[in-house]
Amino acid sequence: MSFWDGKRVCVTGGAGFLGSFLLEQLKQAGATDVFVPTYPEYDLVEQEAIVRMLADSKPDVIIHLAAVVGGIGANMANPGRYFYDNAMMGIQLIEQARLAGVGKFVALGTICAYPKFAPIPFREEDIWDGYPEETNAPYGLAKKMMLVQCQAYRQQYGFDGIFLLPVNLYGPRDNFDLESSHVIPAMIRKMISARDAGTDVTLWGDGSPTREFLYAEDCARAIVMAAEHYDGAEPVNLGAGWEITMKDLAELIGKHVGFEGEIIWDTSKPNGQPRRKLDVTRAKEYFGFEAQMQFDEGIKRTVEWWEANREGYDERHVAHGG
Repeated sequence: MSFWDGKRVCVTGGAGFLGSFLLEQLKQAGATDVFVPTYPEYDLVEQEAIVRMLADSKPDVIIHLAAVVGGIGANMANPGRYFYDNAMMGIQLIEQARLAGVGKFVALGTICAYPKFAPIPFREEDIWDGYPEETNAPYGLAKKMMLVQCQAYRQQYGFDGIFLLPVNLYGPRDNFDLESSHVIPAMIRKMISARDAGTDVTLWGDGSPTREFLYAEDCARAIVMAAEHYDGAEPVNLGAGWEITMKDLAELIGKHVGFEGEIIWDTSKPNGQPRRKLDVTRAKEYFGFEAQMQFDEGIKRTVEWWEANREGYDERHVAHGG
């Protein structure tokens, strides 16, 4: 018997980047009844829409990926909206799921919930030891409220809600919009444009900060494993357990796109958090997850996807509402 046999599953954010991989992994795991609410049919910031969605899908399991997100610039321009929309989605969805008798709730948090100066590697027990990095703190704190709520509801109501903390994701189908994309798609796009134009490329900061990246398909597999095997109160990191400097990342991407110009670092621009690397011990111990995708291969696949899909990308992106 598969965990998913006979279970109705609702995946918020299932139409997004990570969601597309999660739907594939759920199918492989044996889930046959999966409901994906889409916006604007279901605006999950509104309680009425949540109640209607639960009545329509009658889920046994909810996996909550939906979020209002963006890069540093978007976070700095919309701190109020990012706090309100993400907090209201999470808080109301968990409460209505409890009232509807949902058996399992999987909440996806964010690495932005960690304190700005958390020791490396980030351990789950350090999550309350300081304020998050200011540029995305409202978003990070709004998502972190789901951890508090899941723990409180487990204690009072026996509600089986778990909280996962994925590191920065990447892979094919990522968001390549230069206004809102994260670092890997942004670098790939800039370098391919510079390669085609025969120009140099300018990147923010001095190249010294480190980041950790998890292939989206690995993250989707981790979510399925956690839903099946984990029912504890503690938050769990989802990561690959290594870090790479921005300088080395730029050189790796340059190699895969065939960029031969100069990489210029604009040190007048911010570096962001100096280092990001997760302790991934808990995920292995609690539900047997370890990342599988080699980073070099993952970058290669992401570059190949963009090369195949970049023609008309911006027009399609606008047509789909971003």
